[in-house]
Amino acid sequence: MTHSHIIEYFKELSIHPKNAEELKGLILQLAVEGKLTEKWREENPNVEPASELLKRIQEEKAQLIKEKKIKKEKTLPVIDEGEIPFYLPNSWRWSRLGNISNYGKTIKAESSDVEQDIWVLELEDIEKRTSKLLKKVFYKDRIFKSSKNWFSKGDVLYGKLRPYLDKVIVADERGVCSTEIIPIKLFGSIYPDYIRLFLKSSFFINYANRSTHGMRMPRLGTESAKKAIIGIPPEQEQKAIVQIVKQLFSEIEQLEEQTKKRIQLKEDFATSSLQQLTSSDTENAWTFLKPHFQTFYTTQPNVKKLREAILQLAVQGKLTHHWRKENPNVEPASELLKRIQEEKAQLIKEKKIKKEKALPEITEEEIPYELPEGWSWCRMQDISIKLGAGSTPSGGKSAYVEEGIKFFRSQNIYNDGLRLENVALITDAIHEKMKGTKVLPKDLLLNITGGSIGRCTLVPDDFDTANVSQHVAIVRLQELGLSSFIHTLIISPQFQQTIMDVQVGVSREGLSMTKLKQFLVPLPPLEEVQAIKDITNNLLALCYQLETSLSEKEGVELDWMKSVING
Repeated sequence: MTHSHIIEYFKELSIHPKNAEELKGLILQLAVEGKLTEKWREENPNVEPASELLKRIQEEKAQLIKEKKIKKEKTLPVIDEGEIPFYLPNSWRWSRLGNISNYGKTIKAESSDVEQDIWVLELEDIEKRTSKLLKKVFYKDRIFKSSKNWFSKGDVLYGKLRPYLDKVIVADERGVCSTEIIPIKLFGSIYPDYIRLFLKSSFFINYANRSTHGMRMPRLGTESAKKAIIGIPPEQEQKAIVQIVKQLFSEIEQLEEQTKKRIQLKEDFATSSLQQLTSSDTENAWTFLKPHFQTFYTTQPNVKKLREAILQLAVQGKLTHHWRKENPNVEPASELLKRIQEEKAQLIKEKKIKKEKALPEITEEEIPYELPEGWSWCRMQDISIKLGAGSTPSGGKSAYVEEGIKFFRSQNIYNDGLRLENVALITDAIHEKMKGTKVLPKDLLLNITGGSIGRCTLVPDDFDTANVSQHVAIVRLQELGLSSFIHTLIISPQFQQTIMDVQVGVSREGLSMTKLKQFLVPLPPLEEVQAIKDITNNLLALCYQLETSLSEKEGVELDWMKSVING
């Protein structure tokens, strides 16, 4: 994998800024496998192999032990063939981190030992993602009482706690660091910046994650770190690798910045267009925007905004502007509302439903936007014959059975349909006892508590029967032909925001039926409902296609990266 191949591919990937981080991870992995420097080795065939470098390190350590400058340590195990994850170039050799460094041998420093101008390093000073040094703090500004570890210029400073395993820098001067940072002194002519790259590679980070211990703040143990295997390149190649990685990272960051600017421009355009769609000039804005979907909706967040805008436009009547022009003589919603009220009055007279408490008249201040001609504002209670939460059977979960009637809980309710994979079941007897909360076809099931509050399902026409828990409300309409529109209304952004605004209780995690009954409904003519449904479904299908295309593209990119790593 050459430098130019990586940059050219990133230009194709750069529509997603997160690819920059993924590509940097790929580059580090290629670097420690020797795949970045294939061309370099062809151009430099006669360099001293790493085996000679490792011999010199052994001789150097033996001399230091003889001079009593370091202690003789327990010999680390020979590298077993089963440990080796990939093949190295011929001039490289496998070693263990403990054989090429003094990992774990730290020199303690007390506050009384340091000078006023000594560098005092903490983990917070190092940026996690890039390992850039964010700030240098000196003793006069960070006086400490507990012990620290001394480090020297050229030491590799490694954060051994699991959340910070990729915080690695090379010291550019002498100083002291917290005991959660390990100063690694290297033997021989091992290049510190190469070891820094190795410690930040996914190969080592995955090993470290597998080897950490402790519950509250997991950390990489000294013995595990010393046993970590590392591919050692020839001395000159180590420096070449560092230089190539540095150059690639620089070019990727430049491309990433350009990509972010392009994406921001697209997002600004998309946001502006969506704002225009909800303005009075919807028709012209919509005509202009539709041909540009593929161009401007190229990220998942943007497509999400588009879907929300479509839902909001649908319930404002702005998607059916042309339909109304072509169908000028339909019965207005006011007549539909009168008919619903008459039918409800008859049901009350027949004692099939209970008489409801009258709700306040809709005031001018409550109305959020102007409706098209033929539409009318009403309240949710005005068009419903049932608005109520379910209940939990006596005994709770102990009442569930292996075979029986479906019992819907909030985890079964999603905007795009029911999820029946983990549905609970209750007996026929319990179902009959809870007959007031039986679920019927075309019912709307609305989550009214917890983190999923506001999720709403339209029960399909061919549904048999079920019951619901107290966390789910049933919204049953007198005119079932309105069900698809009311479902669209409930999942639209403005209605969802209303749900969030009127939650009750200290934790604000419950929607009362009293509040739900008073929610405003922009009621369309019954004949227009099908047109709204058809147009909305077509546009939401486009959103789905856009999301699927984006997911597939991201999947292809991920597969490409994996294939490169796996050779």
